[in-house]
Amino acid sequence: MYKLRQKKRVDRMDNEKSELGEVKVFKDPVHKYIRVKDQVIWDLIATREFQRLRRINQLGTTYLTFHGAEHSRFNHSLGVYEIVRRMVKNFTGNPNWNKEERLVSLCAALLHDLGHGPFSHSFEKVFELDHEKYTQKIILGDTEVNEVLRRISDDFPQKVASVINLEYENKLVESLISSQIDADRMDYLQRDSFYTGVSYGLFDMERILRVMRPFKNEVVIKSTGMHAVEDYIMSRYQMYWQVYFHPVTRSAEVLLMKIFKRVKKLCENGYEFQLEPVHFTALFAGDVSVEQYLRLDETIVHYYFQQWQKENDFILRDLCSRFINRRLFKYIHFVPEKQAADYERLQQLFKEAGIDPAYYLAIDKSSDLPYDVYEKSNGKQNVAIQLLMPDGSLKELSEESALVDAISGKRRKDYKLYFPLDLLENHEDEKLIQEIMHILTKYEDVS
Repeated sequence: MYKLRQKKRVDRMDNEKSELGEVKVFKDPVHKYIRVKDQVIWDLIATREFQRLRRINQLGTTYLTFHGAEHSRFNHSLGVYEIVRRMVKNFTGNPNWNKEERLVSLCAALLHDLGHGPFSHSFEKVFELDHEKYTQKIILGDTEVNEVLRRISDDFPQKVASVINLEYENKLVESLISSQIDADRMDYLQRDSFYTGVSYGLFDMERILRVMRPFKNEVVIKSTGMHAVEDYIMSRYQMYWQVYFHPVTRSAEVLLMKIFKRVKKLCENGYEFQLEPVHFTALFAGDVSVEQYLRLDETIVHYYFQQWQKENDFILRDLCSRFINRRLFKYIHFVPEKQAADYERLQQLFKEAGIDPAYYLAIDKSSDLPYDVYEKSNGKQNVAIQLLMPDGSLKELSEESALVDAISGKRRKDYKLYFPLDLLENHEDEKLIQEIMHILTKYEDVS
């Protein structure tokens, strides 16, 4: 069992020790102040597992597109905690809110992203991981976080994990951090907007918090706050297409995936690395312990990429150099239904040019559903946003909002084809390259 730094082990937090002597404050660029008065929250922040989030970038490879996007999962997790803290404070005294749920709500909000790997969602795509599953393993495993939570009660870690896994008996608690208008989204939209330097993610959160109400098993919005919610939904829509799905960011993600694909292939073929990928072998095998997973952060990945720029294998060396020095792939808009034959021809031409299409030609897809009556994610349902009408009845948001109705249920998709323009421009076979460039440029200019 891990020993917390400078802390004596206790079996339970008694009433006298459940709160700090004074409220602790984190200065925050988004929420101004993040306040902590519960001892368990303060202790969770001090754990090695939570401190690791300082070394996990909130926006993956987006910093290669928006240079200010260097903020971490640590920042975001504190922000989600703060929003839930304010929600719960506003709910105090409401007959639909059980004050006994306060602490589990705060802990789940703080720990909801504990299982993210390096480069966040980009890393999940590469290794087909689920950060929520690792969040649960960390909370329930032999960790400092588990030790802190068990001071509340032996079953408290399981309660927190079940909230994050959307299996908690009180669905109202779940909706605070996982719904179509939750603390998670409200924080990352504003925080990511701030650090990327864009205004798309800004909305009137103060107004939304004031009109939020606990109602049976969900959070609802007073009908007078509908326009603030419309603004929130449009902010989310714009952030996804202007920031999260930015084609340059996706180019960096493609490189990230191709690097690990190459490393895995080399491992399988018995290649002798100058720097063995010891931190990733368990990932390639699909059997990663919690302790092995916790050793992974972006400092580790960057170190390997730096060193692999010196490898004898050209493809690995080149891909790592591209990522580290931001020599990203170029792209064109791609329509699979119309351009399938062209894609097959490009693969053949790349092979003839000695450029392996498995690593230097990639189709990437982005897709988003900005709002739906029932949004299904990972087999679970997030109930639509409900408006509390003056007569006490509920109405689904799109029934009252023409703006939301116009985008409800409409999934937008975007495909890009990525390739290394510099390798093509420097190739000696001009005739071959001319045919390749003719295919790439006949639909649009190369970006």
